Amino acid sequence: MNLRALARTSARLFQRTMSTQPPKLAIIDDYLSTSTPHFAHIPPSTLSISTFTNTLTGAPLVDRLRPFTAISNIRERTPLPASLLRQLPNLKLLLATGTQFETFDLGVAKELGITVVAAPGLGRTDTGTAAVQRPNIKVGGAHPTTQHTWALILALARNVAVDDAMIKSGLGWQSGLATGLTGLTLGIVGLGRLGAAVARIGHLAWGMRVICWSANLTQQKADQMAVDVGLPAGTFEVVNKDEMFRAADVVSLHYVLSQRSRGIVGAAELGAMKPSALLVNASRGPLIDDAALLDTLESGHIRGAAMDVFEQEPLPADSPWRRSGYWGRDGRSNVLTTPHMGYVDEGLMNAWYAETAENVERWLDGREVLHRLV
Repeated sequence: MNLRALARTSARLFQRTMSTQPPKLAIIDDYLSTSTPHFAHIPPSTLSISTFTNTLTGAPLVDRLRPFTAISNIRERTPLPASLLRQLPNLKLLLATGTQFETFDLGVAKELGITVVAAPGLGRTDTGTAAVQRPNIKVGGAHPTTQHTWALILALARNVAVDDAMIKSGLGWQSGLATGLTGLTLGIVGLGRLGAAVARIGHLAWGMRVICWSANLTQQKADQMAVDVGLPAGTFEVVNKDEMFRAADVVSLHYVLSQRSRGIVGAAELGAMKPSALLVNASRGPLIDDAALLDTLESGHIRGAAMDVFEQEPLPADSPWRRSGYWGRDGRSNVLTTPHMGYVDEGLMNAWYAETAENVERWLDGREVLHRLV
C-alpha cells in the first residue's frame, strides 16, 4: 500500500472513530460544583462532561474550550464575544443562565450556527423539580439580589464585618457606633425591577425617604414603579444625579452595564457624598470608577462601602480589594466585600442547572430546546 492510500485509510478510520465518540460538554465557572447532581444520570457513553471550577481568560481559555461541542455558562462569569466564538470551531450549543446576555455576541453565534438557549430559573418542565416557590411580590421583591443588597447595607451600617474581625483577632471589642437607618435617605441609582424592590423594603421597614436617578427616569415612571410594588405614587422621588449623591445617606446601585453606563459613578459623584454616607454595589463592578472609589475609601471621605461586584472577577491575587484585615482605621473607610453572591442562591442556582440539564437532554435526543435565544 502506497503512502497516499495509507493516508486515505487512516483518515477514514479517524473519521469513523470520531463519529462514534460522544459530544463533549464543558460546564465552566461552576465554582461550587453545583451542577454535578443535575448531570449525574447522563451516561458518559452519551455525553462526555468536563466541569471547570476556575475561570480562565485569553489564550488558555480558548485552548480549554476548543474541543467542546457544548458549553454551559453561568451568567457573565466568562464573556463570550465574537473574538472567542470564532475560535471555537466545534461549538454547536451554548447554554446560558439568567436573563441578561450583554457579554454574549448572539449575532455572531447565529452566523456560526451555534444554538443559544437560556435558563430563566423556573426549573425543569419534565420532572416536577421546579424552582422553589417564592411569594408573588412584584418587581423583584423575592429575587436573591434584593436580599443580598439589604444584607450588605445592614452589615455595613451595623459594623458587622469590622466587629467580627476585631473580636476574632483580639484587637478590640467594639469598633464604633453603628448607623441607624430609620428616617434616612436611600438613593437608588437605576429604578428597575431590583432597584424598586430594594427601595420598597427601605421605605416600609425603616421609613426611609427614597430618591432615585437614572439617565432616562421620569417621575411618571417612578410613580408607576411605586404602584407596581404596592406603594403610593410619589413614594419614589426622582432627582438629578448631583442631588442623588449629595443627599443620600445610603446609595445602592441597580444599573444595567453598557458602554454608556461604564464609570457612571466617578470621582465627582463620590466627592459629592456625605462623610457619613454608605455606598453599596451589588449590580456590576465597572459602573464605578475603581481607582476613584479606592481613593475615596483610602482617604475616608465616606463612612463605608459594600462591594459584591468588581471590575475583574475572580479578584487577582494582588487586587487592592484583597487587603488583609479590615479598613476603617487611620482615617480610612469601612469596606465590606463579598464574592458576587447577589444571585448565588441555592434555589436559583439549582433551578438554572436543572433547566440546563433538561435542554442538554433535549439536544441529545434531537428534540426542540427550550428558551431558545438563537
